[in-house]
Amino acid sequence: MHADMKTRKNIEKITWIGLLANVALAVIKLVIGWIGNSQAVVADALHSFSDTASDLVILFGVRYWTAPPDDCHPFGHQKIESFVTIVMGMILLGVAAGIGYNAVVCLMQPSHPQLSAVVLAAPLLSLVVKEILYRITFAAGVANRSSSLKANAWHHRTDALSSIPVLVAVTAGLISPKLAFLDPVAAILVSVFIIKVGIDILGDSLAELTDKGMSRKDRANIQTLIQGIAHVQGAHRIRSRKIGGAFYLDLHLEVDGRMSVRQGHDIAETVKQTLMVRYPKIIDVMVHLEPSKEKPGIKPG
Repeated sequence: MHADMKTRKNIEKITWIGLLANVALAVIKLVIGWIGNSQAVVADALHSFSDTASDLVILFGVRYWTAPPDDCHPFGHQKIESFVTIVMGMILLGVAAGIGYNAVVCLMQPSHPQLSAVVLAAPLLSLVVKEILYRITFAAGVANRSSSLKANAWHHRTDALSSIPVLVAVTAGLISPKLAFLDPVAAILVSVFIIKVGIDILGDSLAELTDKGMSRKDRANIQTLIQGIAHVQGAHRIRSRKIGGAFYLDLHLEVDGRMSVRQGHDIAETVKQTLMVRYPKIIDVMVHLEPSKEKPGIKPG
């Protein structure tokens, strides 16, 4: 099976698992929140529904960004994944705004409905299910170098973590009716947490779309690594661009100008393979050979 097709199948499989789990969990939490009169649990259910939306976005987009390179897109279609991830971040921010608004309105009301003990089941179930989904989805994101899967994993993690203040709030409200105001307060905390994650996701994807390269530290380490390779007399103009969780690299390599084309090519290939082995996220290296400005002489191998 072609690598891109295998990646697509892996992403679709893990996303379908998350989608079905999200639908079931969201419905259960919504029913429990409605029966138990809990604004926070209802907000948590809406958060789970937002995960469902992101699952659908991934299932729609994955068949496009995993398409192999073609004449019009020689570097592939991976940046479509960045657009998909931005859509997911926007979904998160929209859901967070809605949750926060409803919670503020509820908090301003003079009285709050009496909570039912059944509401405890919702955040407890959410904590377990969503943490499991986070772990398997993030692992799949790492294995397939998928930023959208990692973002979706954080959708699951935010749902799990947002259940903690919900659990505390509903427990307090059940212990004492005077503490019922903590229920909408918990919903507000959930919305703030979701906003933070949404902004982080948007920032990462926008950095990729604007061709943000490797860090200065990574570039320095790469230069040191190249300088240690036999017959290399210098390296400069090391540039990188991130596409779909991987990096393309190009650099200028200085070698003895008296070398044959074949010798220079072999050194360039050694540099390329060394970098790709040391840094698995580098999937291609373009090397431009230059005669060294130093006194001719070949470093001992």
